[in-house]
Amino acid sequence: MGRVEDFEDLRPYLRAIAYRILGTVSDAEDAVQEAWLRYQDTPVQPDSPKAFLATVITRISINELRSARARREHYVGTWLPEPLLEDPYQDPERAAELAESASMAALLLLERLSPLERAVFVLREVFDFSFTEVSSIVERSEAACRQLAVRARRHMRTDRRRFIAGEHEHQRLAERFIAALTAGDLEDLRHLLAADAQMTADGGGKAPSLPRGVSGADNMARLMVAVWPRLAGIGVSMEPRQVNAHPGILVRDPAGKVLAVLALEIGNGQIHLIRSVINPDKLAHLGPVADAWSLQEAYRRRGRA
Repeated sequence: MGRVEDFEDLRPYLRAIAYRILGTVSDAEDAVQEAWLRYQDTPVQPDSPKAFLATVITRISINELRSARARREHYVGTWLPEPLLEDPYQDPERAAELAESASMAALLLLERLSPLERAVFVLREVFDFSFTEVSSIVERSEAACRQLAVRARRHMRTDRRRFIAGEHEHQRLAERFIAALTAGDLEDLRHLLAADAQMTADGGGKAPSLPRGVSGADNMARLMVAVWPRLAGIGVSMEPRQVNAHPGILVRDPAGKVLAVLALEIGNGQIHLIRSVINPDKLAHLGPVADAWSLQEAYRRRGRA
């Protein structure tokens, strides 16, 4: 195969690595494009395009993450990863690791790591690179990489709640949640939410948001019942989707444009955490994005009617 065919075959794999290191779809796509340019400019065809490009994408992602960290220090409100609805890279032998590493919870834990720790963890724990390979990619000794991996694992275990349940069970609960919202069923919402449930939202200062979040099943249920019927009344709709390999919801405006993505963290038959991404910059990769401010005004007018 030629270089173009090689690269296109590897594109989903490279995107998967970059997304887990960077936490943003847009930055991951930029990193993949930069990797393609470097691959094109390589005078001699590498013996293993996969190994060569894995090295290139990792180094690009580490450098980009260092810059992104500085930008995120000035981010308005809660920062959440860009939601991923579909991951084109599939590896049956690593399916569990891939799904877990792409979850919102895991990506937020990865934010605690240094760029090098994050890259080493992703390569070693998610994509099963040997320490010899990791050492070559990040240009550190094997001993140093082992220490980076140990520190990364320690951070990733901290406060990590792993809820084990079947995919279908989780999806059914997400569908029940949508039905309860649509019906404005306060009691059912309370039952579906864990007593200590929390809701956070990422508007980035570019969309209406929840600056302090909401805690507790009763508070969350009351807020949702107060807000959702009016949103539905102006044509806002919800559909269950897989968000970062876990149950979630895609919210659309009356014209079908993307308004928000909700990622649900579920365990023991209840929803423990709802993370809502409303920042339009983080939704652009999903299609046309709604004007949340205009919808908010329509929502207010309906409330005054």
